[in-house]
Amino acid sequence: MKDQALELKAAIQISKPLNEVFDAIIDPVKMSNYFISQGTGKMEEGKKIIWRFPEFESDAPIRVGKIEKNKYISFYWDLDGIELFVEMALTPRPNNSTLVTITEKERKNDEAGIKWLKGNTEGWANFLACLKAWLEYGINLRKGAFDFMSDKN
Repeated sequence: MKDQALELKAAIQISKPLNEVFDAIIDPVKMSNYFISQGTGKMEEGKKIIWRFPEFESDAPIRVGKIEKNKYISFYWDLDGIELFVEMALTPRPNNSTLVTITEKERKNDEAGIKWLKGNTEGWANFLACLKAWLEYGINLRKGAFDFMSDKN
């Protein structure tokens, strides 16, 4: 078991149609309502963009992988010098809802990997809750939520 690579998975159902959920994820203007403070461009296949977060000074460089409109988004981002692969699958559900499943991979099954697994699983679960709150109710759950972690203070 020790040699097995770690990957994380988080999922949530959102009571909005596929196209609205997809657009909220790829458009940095919409993402600024629940996740980032700013992005340098829309997520488009093969494009390199930067995400900025409201609490932190550092930028998150993103290399967009494959995009399938209203179905699938993948990208790579750097975490502590390790490029990680993120996949977001959008699945239609009854009553015009969308299931969003996020998978991020992979890290070694060691102390650093377990720390990443815990932190990023929490992070993606938070992303999904914030996305749901904004799309369904117009609430920005992230605003002020992570000021205690800020490196701007």
